[in-house]
Amino acid sequence: MNLRHPKSAHGFTLIEVLVALAVVALALLALVRTTSVQVRSFDALRERTLAGWVAADVLAQTRLENRFPATGRGDGHMQLAGRDWRWTREVQATANTDIRRIDVRVFAGDTAEPSAMLSGFSGTALP
Repeated sequence: MNLRHPKSAHGFTLIEVLVALAVVALALLALVRTTSVQVRSFDALRERTLAGWVAADVLAQTRLENRFPATGRGDGHMQLAGRDWRWTREVQATANTDIRRIDVRVFAGDTAEPSAMLSGFSGTALP
């Protein structure tokens, strides 16, 4: 009679359990990394969306203030969604003297790169 290895005994060895735990740990690490990348991506998308809204608002305000805005640069600040946004606006002449091009750039806080850029047109020739 063999007492060391009975044929009816089944189970996992310690090595098999450790390998399985290592595989599970690697899978969980990959899942955590993917989640953090998705959270950062969502945050960047939210920032660009809000900045786009600020740019659209600045463009609309410029058109409402003066149908034919003077050429030049301007800047300002706006608060939206609990954040401070800095914007710059540049009005340029076009080949058609009755139309002006308006370029708006929006920056989140003190960043040097714009979070959103929007161009539009205004003038006496536009309906």
